[in-house]
Amino acid sequence: MDQSYAEIAQALQIYFDGFHEGDVDTLRRVFHPNAHLYSSTDGSLVDDDMTAVYARVEGRVAPATKGETRNDRILSIDRSGPESALAVVQITIAPKLFTDYLSLLKIDGRWQIISKTYTFVPMAEAVQAVAAE
Repeated sequence: MDQSYAEIAQALQIYFDGFHEGDVDTLRRVFHPNAHLYSSTDGSLVDDDMTAVYARVEGRVAPATKGETRNDRILSIDRSGPESALAVVQITIAPKLFTDYLSLLKIDGRWQIISKTYTFVPMAEAVQAVAAE
C-alpha cells in the first residue's frame, strides 16, 4: 500500500477521534481553517464554516461521554494525485449515522480536510436496513 493511504487513514482516525470525544483541538489537527461543511438534508443548502462547526461540537455532550459505541468506518479512499484525495466515511453521533465525503489536500506536509459534504439517516433506520439484507 502506498504510504499516502496510511497517512490519509491516520488523518481520518484523528477525525473520528475528534468527533467521538467532542474535542475541538483534535479536530483542528485535521480540518483546514478554511474548510466548510455542506449538506442539504432539509432540501436547502447548509454551508457551515469551522467556527460554526466547532461551536456545535462544543455545545453538545460528546458521544464518548455518553458511552456511545463507535461505528467509524472508512468506506473508500480515492487518491487522485500526490496531494489530493477523497475519502468516504461513516460515523455515528446518536441518533444519527452520517456518511461523509471528505475532500483532503496535503498541505505543508500533512493531509487536511478542506471540505466535507454529508448526509445522515437515523441509526434505527440504518439498523433496519442491515437486518433486511
